[in-house]
Amino acid sequence: MISKKISLLCLLLSCLFATAQEKFTLSGTISDSKSNETLIGVNLFIPELKTGVTTNEYGFYSITIPKGNYNIRISYMGYQTLEELIQLSQNTKTNFKLLTNENTLKEVIITDTKTKTDIRKPEMSVNKLSISAIKRMPVVLGEVDVLKSILLLPGVTNAGEGASGFNVRGGGADQNLILLDEATIFNSSHVFGFFSVFNPDAIKDLKLYKGGIPARFGGRASSVLDIYQKDGSSKEFHANGGIGLISSRLLIEGPLVKDRGSFLIGGRSSYAHLFMKLSKDQKNNAAYFYDLNTKISYKLNPNNNLYLSGYFGRDVFSLANSFTNIYGNSTLNLRWNHLFSDKLFSNLSLIYSDYYYGLDLDFVGFQWDSGIKNYNIKYDFKNYISDRFKLNYGLNAIYYDFNPGTIKPSSTTSGINYSQLDKKYAFEPALYINADQELTAKFSVSYGLRYSLFYRLGQSNLNVYANNNPVTFNTNMQIYEKATPIGTQTFQKNEVLKSYNYWEPRFSLAYQFNEKQSIKASYNRMVQYLQLISNTSSPTPLDVWTPSDSFIKPQIADQVALGYFNNFANENYSLEVETFYKKVQNRIDYIDGADLIANNALEQVILNGRMRSFGLEVMLKKNEGRLNGWVSYTLSKSQQQTPGRTALESGINNGQWYNSAYDKTHNLAITSSFLYNDKWTFGTNFSLQTGQPVTYPNGQYQYLGITIPSYGLRNKNRLPAYHHLDISATLTPRKNNNRNWKNEWVFSIYNLYNRKNAAAINFRQNSETRANEAVKTSIFGMVPAVSYNFKF
Repeated sequence: MISKKISLLCLLLSCLFATAQEKFTLSGTISDSKSNETLIGVNLFIPELKTGVTTNEYGFYSITIPKGNYNIRISYMGYQTLEELIQLSQNTKTNFKLLTNENTLKEVIITDTKTKTDIRKPEMSVNKLSISAIKRMPVVLGEVDVLKSILLLPGVTNAGEGASGFNVRGGGADQNLILLDEATIFNSSHVFGFFSVFNPDAIKDLKLYKGGIPARFGGRASSVLDIYQKDGSSKEFHANGGIGLISSRLLIEGPLVKDRGSFLIGGRSSYAHLFMKLSKDQKNNAAYFYDLNTKISYKLNPNNNLYLSGYFGRDVFSLANSFTNIYGNSTLNLRWNHLFSDKLFSNLSLIYSDYYYGLDLDFVGFQWDSGIKNYNIKYDFKNYISDRFKLNYGLNAIYYDFNPGTIKPSSTTSGINYSQLDKKYAFEPALYINADQELTAKFSVSYGLRYSLFYRLGQSNLNVYANNNPVTFNTNMQIYEKATPIGTQTFQKNEVLKSYNYWEPRFSLAYQFNEKQSIKASYNRMVQYLQLISNTSSPTPLDVWTPSDSFIKPQIADQVALGYFNNFANENYSLEVETFYKKVQNRIDYIDGADLIANNALEQVILNGRMRSFGLEVMLKKNEGRLNGWVSYTLSKSQQQTPGRTALESGINNGQWYNSAYDKTHNLAITSSFLYNDKWTFGTNFSLQTGQPVTYPNGQYQYLGITIPSYGLRNKNRLPAYHHLDISATLTPRKNNNRNWKNEWVFSIYNLYNRKNAAAINFRQNSETRANEAVKTSIFGMVPAVSYNFKF
């Protein structure tokens, strides 16, 4: 009898325990209440359990928690925080709609959203900027610029005023993976670096990974800039745009089928070249750009969504009808979202990306075309196993088609013969898996592994060199020279002439001291199989991408970082402090006098070396109030080393470590926005950077009566310090409640105190005095601008 009671008691306790442990899944999407635009990175937090989740790239969330009643708190930058009571007694799908800060909703509790630092996640070395914050920043010529805004972040610098690209933690601009709706952008700049290719009106989300990079990303050694376009409103038609001094833009969005399908189309074009026509000296010259953003979204049913997005942009530069340069990007991406269950989300993408560069020299009589195309298939899965454990895994495969250059006559009278530099092909497949896990209430980790492969496919001819060495060293003159091929090998298009494979581990962790403070650490390995062939510190449209092969090795980057994070003063302020160390194997440099244009044997001018960078980053943010913004400071060092291959060779700079072209010891940036009243908002930016490393002459000699400079060690000198102060004022007229039209005037001054920053310093002999002189080239002085923005 006693044994039966004990058995019954055990059964009862086991049932109670099972009931107590009974869990259900809450899932759904979070979107904008006015447009149904899904929102990326929204925080959904459950205070009772001190756990939460964020939405993925398509606004989907999923969290598995015990049965019960919970207060759900949902917060997102630029939107009002939403709190709702959820009764969870079964698997439940709930879609939430968020209101922008300009709206009110009486049925729920509303609080302001603070852009505080997330100290709980192991994610570190990541910066996210809202488009609304970017649009408040003063910019050159009044043109809102996504890339210029990230230069205000710690660890990010530019290659000089008016230069294209950006540098992250001492890395080169070619080491940044730039994605627009998952498609690779190979050249991110318009007008040779003055503007970026990203139309801010079409952008929904922007995130920069400087370290701790998730395993789903690969192919670059330094950073990932992940940008997503807006889907478009599926509720009603809207249009917005702007008119500026040199360019205008217009974006239209609306429903294809209300609440199910939407479209978005945005265009932008500059027209400064039209003013050149008014000048007799400039009427035959032109310099302008245009681009187009498109997207179609359609919900087939609650578990399936289709997206088709694209980008097309071109720059045109012509001089006196004798020189025409056209270049730009084209992308297309077809995506299918499928929800297998409330815990398993998938995305299949078919992506095409093309970068084209064309040059037409009428006075010589030839045309030059070059570019790179890639075809990418990606299949990604997100498995929300529990509220404390999530898995991401997937695969992707990229096929590359490189055209280093096609030369053809531009007319029947041209003396130029048709010539095609050897085309190159490559295939890069990869698999990855990544886990996010909360081990305790205070300790969470993220760890993953990527396995990447690379196949360099055949080209028509491949040079063969003695001792397999395409570069020789002249011991008498102490210089490197091109080796003479001793033969050639012929390969078919799909033959593998070289292959590589690497494991790329990643992990990061976070330990939370309390509700306000945490420390984080990360390590990641990245492998880059493509090299940008350029001997300038800033990418130019003429630069050529080339794949790894027998002579050009993949870049292998290892980076570790340690950080401290603190939200203080009632979370109105955030402090982020990080230190990092990064080393890169197989970073190429060039022999003196290297000729990179139309070179069919690049291996003859390339030397393999290594790179390292290390530094300290500090960022102090004010998250709340009428005045907000941040101060960032970076103290860092970036160096390269290209030693001799034997004891007889000198290498570059005698084999010692030397400053890389991206080394900026000090980098200070201050940005702020002040809401004066409901009509006026003021903004300021201040940037200060150590001058860019350069090589100056250290002597001269005479040859046939001409003074010729001789140069010292590479990158031993520096340009003067770079700095400027920008201000802006935004006037928003009071809205007429009877009209849907909204507008604003933006007045800005770039470089308020007219600093003449040096883009370059050239040395020459004065034609009159015959004396040597240094000539500084500056691009911008003080630049006032005004633009008019509208929305309806």
